[in-house]
Parts: sequence; C-alpha cells; structure tokens
Amino acid sequence: MTDIADRLEALRERGLYRRLRLVSGPQGPRVLLDGRPVLLLCSNNYLGLADHPRLRAAAAEAAMRWGAGAGASRLISGNMKPHRRLEERLTEFKGYQATLLFGAGYLANAGAIPALARRGEVVFSDELNHASIVDGCRLSRAETFVYRHGDVEHLAWGLREAEGRGSLIVTDGVFSMDGDIAPLEELVRLARRHDCRLMVDEAHATGALGPGGRGSVAAAGLSDEVDLVVGTLGKALGSYGAYVCASHELIAYLVNTARSFVFSTAPPPPAVAAALAALQLLESNPHQVERLRSNAAVLRTALAGEGLAVGGETQIVPVEVGGAAQTMELSERVLERGVFAQGIRPPTVPEGSSRLRFTVMATHRAGELQRAAKLVGAAARELGIAPVPAPAESLALAA
Repeated sequence: MTDIADRLEALRERGLYRRLRLVSGPQGPRVLLDGRPVLLLCSNNYLGLADHPRLRAAAAEAAMRWGAGAGASRLISGNMKPHRRLEERLTEFKGYQATLLFGAGYLANAGAIPALARRGEVVFSDELNHASIVDGCRLSRAETFVYRHGDVEHLAWGLREAEGRGSLIVTDGVFSMDGDIAPLEELVRLARRHDCRLMVDEAHATGALGPGGRGSVAAAGLSDEVDLVVGTLGKALGSYGAYVCASHELIAYLVNTARSFVFSTAPPPPAVAAALAALQLLESNPHQVERLRSNAAVLRTALAGEGLAVGGETQIVPVEVGGAAQTMELSERVLERGVFAQGIRPPTVPEGSSRLRFTVMATHRAGELQRAAKLVGAAARELGIAPVPAPAESLALAA
C-alpha cells in the first residue's frame, strides 16, 4: 500500500513535514544540535532548572531509594511517598486545598475535562487553547463552544445561548504559541454569573508569572476564584509530569473519574523528586523569575528593532511570518547562523500564521539574545520578509 507514502509527500508539498533533531547534552541555553553548537531559543526550560545540580542529585537519590518507576497506577500500588509529598508542596505553593499528580500535562487535560463536562452540558474553550485542551473537550461527551481568542463578549454570548447547560470554561493562562495572557478577571466574572466552573492551564505560567512564579492566576489575585488550575512539571520546573490543584471535593472526584489518572502508571519517583527540588529552588530563588522576565523584554525589544512582527507579552516571543514554507526557510537560515528557533506551522497554529516561536530562559545572557535578534533580522531580510514598523516604545528601549 502506498497511501502513507502519498500522505507524507503531501505534507512535504505543503511545508508541513517534520523530523526529529538530535540534541546532545542537557537542555541549557547552548546545546549541540546534530553535532553543531547553537544558541537554544525554543526550549520550555524557562528557569534553566532541567540540568541544575540539585535536580540531578534529587532524581539520582530517589532512583536509588524508590526505584526507577512506580510500577502501577496510583489506585493499584503505585501511590508512593514522593507523590504525596510533592502534592502537599504544590498545594501550598499554589494556594489551593488539594493537588493531584498526573503523568503529563496532556493526560491532566485529557482526564480532567471529560470528568467535569458531561453529556448534555457545554464546555467553553478559547480557540487558541493547547491541543491537550482541545482533545480533552473532544473526549468529553459535552458540546464544545469554541470562543474567539480572548473575546469575552463572544464567550458571554455563548454562555447565554447555552441556557444554563454550561459546565466548564477552560483556557490557557499563557497561550503557548502566542505568549499572551488570558483575560482571567473577566472569565471569573462570567463563570460566576453563569454558574460555570473555570479551569486554567498554567503550563507556561508557573515559574514565569505571578509572585514567586506562582502563575497567572496568582498574578491576577484569583486563586480563590478559579476552580481548577492545571500545571506541568516539565517546563519551568525542569522535570516531567503534571498536576491539578482544586478543592478537596474536586480532587477526590478526579481520583475516581479522570480516566487518564485511573488507568495510567504513576509518575516515576526520580521525576517527582526532581520536580520537588525545582519547587524548593524556585521558592528560595524568586529572583530567577524576574531574570526570565528581563530576558524576555530584551529579546522582544531587539527583534522589534529589526522590524519583525513580534507578539506576546511573556517569555514566549513569537515572530509571525505567514506561510509555512517561508517560515521553515527562515528557521533553517537562522540555524545556519547558530540560533535554534523552531518554525511553528499548522495544525499547531492557524493557516497563514506560521511563525518562529522564540522561548527565553533565565540563564540566557542579554548580549547573546541581542546578537541572536540581529541574526534573525538579517536572515529575514535575505528572504524578503517584509519588515513591520516597530512600536515606538520598543524603538525607544532599543535606543
């Protein structure tokens, strides 16, 4: 049969073919990519903790004490002391009543949303939510209303049309491809007005926003108002896994109904121990959050100064190009100059909005970020990518 070969060729023709690249060594600000040294500007290791000595030591010690794996789902025999300890610390850190660990952020959303949105109800999802949220909505038996990105008026209209059937509003806190922040205060008001739960995915906000890196919900002062907060251990916290924070009652309900929790092997003890060490580091070194914000501002200003279409307001700094093929050509040109920034194409982003997605780490140096922006600008000009007028504020900062 040739259908798979034909499908692969169609992906190539549309500029959507993907391949795996080999990174040698740990996820630091600079890595060897396919054997070449490059500046890494597409990792979610925002605080540079993935290769921190304390995380390595914690993981190694846990492997020796608890083993490499949990052996079973937590409802069978895989519920171990490291899991309980991390849940307790995350509960305190996030300011909720209880926490439940999942194997990955994808599993958390794929489990929590179907558990909370039932047949005959409606779940409301921002159109730019992460794929795990989209799939969680699909897995639920509820009707899904997709509202325009950040458009609270469109959401309010959908809630009225649902006529009391609304079950859950779900949104990213920081949107992973655009780097902007959800309008959380307005979402809370709508959720309360329409007797609807609100769930916020803090995957790209924990460690990057709010007091001490507690996330976008804490930054907005809404920890008492948002019903569920989802987060990941695999980005700013440098490990692997995920969690849901909520009330005691909601967590007990997820333990009994979230299929991705019930039927998955528990997270491995070394990853759990590393995440706990990362959380302790974050709490004792909150200045790293400020360093991350400062670095993001440096890169955003420098890219805007090159006349590029820069978006976002966080450590995620997208530069929109448009077409998939041109985006990937720009990514390769930039890589030739020693800067690794992934091109993002459909279906990850809508058609016509392909972009380079830069992500900053607290461990980057300002000078290397500025040099990277100049290299990107030069490559864009070589390809005839039209510059856009830089905002006056950005130009002033660049000067």
